[in-house]
Amino acid sequence: MSDILELDAVTLAAHIRDKNLSPVEVIAASIERMERLEPELHAFCTPTTALALARAKEIEQQIMRGEDPGPLGGIPVAIKDLISTKGIRTVSGSYLYENFIPDEDDITVERLKAAGAIILGKTNAPEFGYSGTGHNPVFATTCNPWDTALTPGGSSAGSAAALAARMCPLALGSDGGGSVRIPAAHSGIFGMKASMGRVPLYPGCRDERYPGMSSWESLEHIGPMSRSVADAALMLSVIAGPDARDRHSIPTGDVDWQGSLNGSLKGLRIGFSPDWGYAAVDPQVRAIVADAVRVFEQELGCIVEEAHPGFADPKLTFAALVAQETDLTGMRRLMEIHGDRMSPHLVEMLNTQWTAEMFTDANMKRKEVVNKMWRFMQRYDLLLTPTLATPPFPIDIESPDSIDGRHVTPSEWLAFVFPINLTGQPAASVPAGFTAEGLPVGLQIVGRHLDDALVLRASAAFEKVRGWNDRLPPLLRR
Repeated sequence: MSDILELDAVTLAAHIRDKNLSPVEVIAASIERMERLEPELHAFCTPTTALALARAKEIEQQIMRGEDPGPLGGIPVAIKDLISTKGIRTVSGSYLYENFIPDEDDITVERLKAAGAIILGKTNAPEFGYSGTGHNPVFATTCNPWDTALTPGGSSAGSAAALAARMCPLALGSDGGGSVRIPAAHSGIFGMKASMGRVPLYPGCRDERYPGMSSWESLEHIGPMSRSVADAALMLSVIAGPDARDRHSIPTGDVDWQGSLNGSLKGLRIGFSPDWGYAAVDPQVRAIVADAVRVFEQELGCIVEEAHPGFADPKLTFAALVAQETDLTGMRRLMEIHGDRMSPHLVEMLNTQWTAEMFTDANMKRKEVVNKMWRFMQRYDLLLTPTLATPPFPIDIESPDSIDGRHVTPSEWLAFVFPINLTGQPAASVPAGFTAEGLPVGLQIVGRHLDDALVLRASAAFEKVRGWNDRLPPLLRR
């Protein structure tokens, strides 16, 4: 069964279609791994193993009847607990929604199920996603399979941990300020947010039937998380595409998700910003990412230049935009009743006296970042940065208070990810290497507006040179 779990989704799907593997065998292997590791890892807050087995038997019968099970037929997938699942508890890491069961699926879940994917359960996340780590007031804190004393990153914490621990080959995350790319970097997996609008949002973009909960409509993306680039491309081929329920969704006919994986990068111009010109970066992260960037120049034939887009640190802009897109009225009302059971950092944000000027200033600053970035990207086909400024840190803190000997504020370890939510560009995190302590470090690959195909091609090219799947977390080597 362990051998089954080493297979990627593309290979598994082919074996299942060809009747070399049964969906029941695949799900049974995932459940066995979950039962062994979950007491220590806490990736899943609401497992749905009985439902998964029942669905696997249905798909097995479909295949035996000669029916097409779909492109993801029989593939186990983990769903972040901020993403709506019909009939399955969706707590969002909050006591306020401890017993909430949605009456409809998110569009992406709807599409995954229609493609034959089997939901293993909901994965742990910080309260309403307002953190880059994996702890909340309701469930046990998610641990990192590379070192269970450390965070796997967040807010798609459980999804990343489940993938790194080989519980499943695919997971769904959401990314409003890096929450797919952050845990991808800290957990040694691949994660991508496509261009804004490629993957539709609903009801994550908010629905009046779900009071209090918020989604950052102009910042949020739902994206694939996987152990290989090809698996993420397969997942995007299923979940991407416009939908009337999301007014921001856009066509995807210009992207051949799986076909994008092939092709040379020779001659591409690449900008490399190791620190945006202002960010504190851990020395090991800086060295590992610089070494990974050399692959593009020395082995992939790209023209690489160190350069910065030139915008000032937009952390205050991002914080204000998050608050602007939060249901402050509903959340504050709930806080008055349940504040003692809410995450302190969330309460602090809700207690801030936000003003109209702060919100309008943030929107103007956002436009400045966007303008700086598009002008920068006229000179470069791709932009490379570290994904995060630090390696994984202890699970009992929200953020490091110093980086490379410099005192930093709580958002500064996330300096490279949230600006790309301001611009809406496609961005992926690929495993770049490991620290001396054996902890994963991520490289962020950013494309021009709507150039999702090139981000996938660059990620796949890097993976061919510096493949990462042959290295297992210590949790799996015991």
